[in-house]
Amino acid sequence: MERGAIIYKDFCNQCHRPTGKGIGRSFPPLAGSDYLMNKRTESIRGVKYGQQGEIVVNGKIYNGVMAPMGLSDQEVVDVMNYVMNSWGNEQDEIVTLEEVSSITKE
Repeated sequence: MERGAIIYKDFCNQCHRPTGKGIGRSFPPLAGSDYLMNKRTESIRGVKYGQQGEIVVNGKIYNGVMAPMGLSDQEVVDVMNYVMNSWGNEQDEIVTLEEVSSITKE
């Protein structure tokens, strides 16, 4: 979790904020995010490769761009496990290196 917290601070904090609440309609919340919990593969793919286009998070539409951060698969594992276990988020299964490595860009 500590490595994930450092990666989050360096790469995610600016847009998703230290609280994970995001910024208005520009950057969706990660705290209490139904998208994060219900669309695990899509969430990992977004961190690994970047994301653009419309998504719905907690009933609100977001249509922005998240540029690829250039993280290694292990860094994606670390930051995803941090995010998915912070701000009240609780995941049943940890994200693994094998899982992240198997996700390809669409």
